[in-house]
Amino acid sequence: MTENTQQQPAATPELPTQYAPAEVEGKLYERWVERGYFEADEKSDKPPYTIVIPPPNVTGSLHLGHAFEHTLIDALTRRKRMQGYETLWQPGMDHAGIATQNVVERELAKEGKSRHDLGREAFVERVWQWKAESGGQISGQMKRLGDGVAWSRERFTMDEGLSQAVQTIFKKLYDDELIYRAERIINWCPRCLTAISDIEVEYQDDDGELVSIRYGSGDTEIVVATTRAETMLGDTAVAVHPDDERYKHLVGTEIELPLTGRRIPVVADEHVDPEFGTGAVKVTPAHDPNDFEIGQRHNLPNLAIMDERAVITAHGPFQGLDRLEARSAIVGALRAEGRIVAEKRPYVHSVGHCSRCKTTIEPRLSMQWWVKVGPLAKAAGDAVRDGRVKIHPQEMEKRYFDWVDNLHDWCISRQLWWGHRIPVWYGPNGEIVCVGPDEQPPTGEGWRQDTDVLDTWFSSGLWPFSTLGWPERTDSLAKFYPNSVLVTGYDILFFWVARMMMFGLYAMDGTPPFHTIALHGMVRDQFGKKMSKSFGNAVNPLDWMDEYGSDAVRFTLANGANPGVDVPIGEDWVKASRNFANKIWNATRFALMNGATVEGPLPDPSQMSATDRWILSRLNKTVAEVDAFYDDYQFAKLADALYHFAWDEVFDWYVELSKTTFFAGGEQAKVSGRVLGEVLDVMLRLLHPIVPFVTETLWTTLTGKESVVIADWPVDSDFRDEAAEKEIELVQQVVTEVRRFRSDQGLQPGQKVPARLDLTGTALAPHEAAIRQLLRLQPEGEGFSATASLPVAGATVALDLSGTIDVAAERKRLAKDLAAAEKEKAQANGKLGNEAFLAKAPDNVVEKIRTRLAKADEDIARIQAQLERLPQA
Repeated sequence: MTENTQQQPAATPELPTQYAPAEVEGKLYERWVERGYFEADEKSDKPPYTIVIPPPNVTGSLHLGHAFEHTLIDALTRRKRMQGYETLWQPGMDHAGIATQNVVERELAKEGKSRHDLGREAFVERVWQWKAESGGQISGQMKRLGDGVAWSRERFTMDEGLSQAVQTIFKKLYDDELIYRAERIINWCPRCLTAISDIEVEYQDDDGELVSIRYGSGDTEIVVATTRAETMLGDTAVAVHPDDERYKHLVGTEIELPLTGRRIPVVADEHVDPEFGTGAVKVTPAHDPNDFEIGQRHNLPNLAIMDERAVITAHGPFQGLDRLEARSAIVGALRAEGRIVAEKRPYVHSVGHCSRCKTTIEPRLSMQWWVKVGPLAKAAGDAVRDGRVKIHPQEMEKRYFDWVDNLHDWCISRQLWWGHRIPVWYGPNGEIVCVGPDEQPPTGEGWRQDTDVLDTWFSSGLWPFSTLGWPERTDSLAKFYPNSVLVTGYDILFFWVARMMMFGLYAMDGTPPFHTIALHGMVRDQFGKKMSKSFGNAVNPLDWMDEYGSDAVRFTLANGANPGVDVPIGEDWVKASRNFANKIWNATRFALMNGATVEGPLPDPSQMSATDRWILSRLNKTVAEVDAFYDDYQFAKLADALYHFAWDEVFDWYVELSKTTFFAGGEQAKVSGRVLGEVLDVMLRLLHPIVPFVTETLWTTLTGKESVVIADWPVDSDFRDEAAEKEIELVQQVVTEVRRFRSDQGLQPGQKVPARLDLTGTALAPHEAAIRQLLRLQPEGEGFSATASLPVAGATVALDLSGTIDVAAERKRLAKDLAAAEKEKAQANGKLGNEAFLAKAPDNVVEKIRTRLAKADEDIARIQAQLERLPQA
């Protein structure tokens, strides 16, 4: 095993009788930060290992999703730090444009004011004031969890350096003609009063209505169907497929648009599906993205009939109505004119909603700023295809390619005041000037800056390199870019990951922002249901930390983390992890009280018992196994491997098998004490990245050294002893089989039973004392009469149960259980033998009956074996 080189104090403190997380976690974390363990030195000659934190919103607080993701990142970075890497976990927060502006606007509303009462400059100052006083509470919560981030490097997407980075890349993209301004259909939120990107729209099935309306009359009549009747006020055409014989005679003519007094053309367009509905569609270019494209192809006018709050602006009886009020009123007016052909309610269809406020999105024609993503997205796709960037798990690559290969131009302007203001100025004579960070904006009468701000994802897309000092060529950028791995949820593969790939490759001369993208799933409740306040199943991880300790929460989350798969979690699982932490504590305390030590070299294997050699062999295999799981981002498997090694092999077997050695004292006890110290030392270092607090306390107590945070990561020494492993497997077989028999006979775990052990011809003889101690088997003594004999692992264990159980009562109980099992078997056979029943019963019902039959057979065999083993009355 790797030897830790930290200096060892003269005295080693004793452990308290119970582990109290609340009493140690905060103090330990403060000590780690004060000693600078988590800081990263760009001047170091160590190999770099870099992970950036997915920046949480400045408005946010720690939820289970954060806790899950941070646990995985912290485990990776703690291990790499122990392996000797110059490790940087880069912290920071996102300014969260819409969310933060909404928070401050709500505060103003309580004062009876709006942002317009303050004006833009004063409002932005008010937001900065809110950030200073109330924002960023998640930082303190991250410390509670144990996040080992480099706090001295914490960044904010609107700090001075990152603002310079945003302005720099905007200017570069603009000069390269990859940013442009154009009037297009965008997703508009009438509540937030801003454009939002496609990936910020959440689609859900809503109950709506499908109304079929007759346009024109007589020979020019066409029926169209719509779920948004109010948009007909903005129709400028009806479109049909050019090969649709039903409407060929109408193409090029005009028909009447009801309620408006206008006539609109019938156009032929390949976009129309002649098999869907009537084969004719209404075209509203200013309020539908597909209709906009049809309008562009046919030079149709764009008629906007709603304002930014989705209120009708078209002149006439519906002006001033909200879109939903107008929908009902327009359908009523059409019905009165006899224009309604059919109505279907409810009509379930997919409707887009604002991901922040859940308001129904309104497609709207608007002048916005856009990123031309074609060449950027191609580069992002190529970087994965040619292997420069690995996506883990690999099956997620398809999702990534589906996105980047079909990416539409990105609307980056937002109609907000909080955010990075677009660095473009407009002159009095139509001039447009984009200003870089080292340039002075134009001055003079008539010049004004664009009022929009950039999409929050624009600045967070620069995160892997802007946080390291770009556009300056800093030592940190040279050392820590590209990042080693990005750990994030598959749900923001498109929101964030694709943008970082595009911008990183563009800004850093073709070097991708990270080597690996490790995607994890979403945290769900124990039933697999999405956690939500509205569902009543949302959990505050801080409550669990208060109750069970941060290590328990971390271990539970890691233990469910399979790559790219959603993670169910329940409080019972956190309790079980708390029990694991307590087990580690109590077992280590027992070991220290019984001579476990790390002092001196590890004895030669020739001086060790088979039990000692077995646990060291298993220890090295576990080190190798854990390393392989870490390298493959298999957190659930590595947590499970560590759990079973610690609880089952170390505590339940090695410590128990060694108790007779410790109690006997002498030279062998010293050897086993050194082996146990070695096993605990390595085991605690292996566990540390996942459960840092309890392992820090135990490891420093065991070793007397400074901190496990800066200890060396264990290395597989290649020590293997297959013979010892097989020998201890035989011991385990004997103990397990006899324990099962004792349980079947109704004996209490601590109840002592006289026994004779015949170990002739086996490797079990050196373990007789341990076997007797584990099984509570007394020497046979005078008057011993074997009432049961168990052949197992080549040995024979004879037991005298006379006087330990009421044989007659036990026979009566088992006979009753046997009768019940035989009845269950008869009933199952009866149904499975009934052809009529099998012909009608569903497959799952038949399968359940077959399962019941198999269980009944198992019960009958088990009970009959127990009866045979009972002594004769």
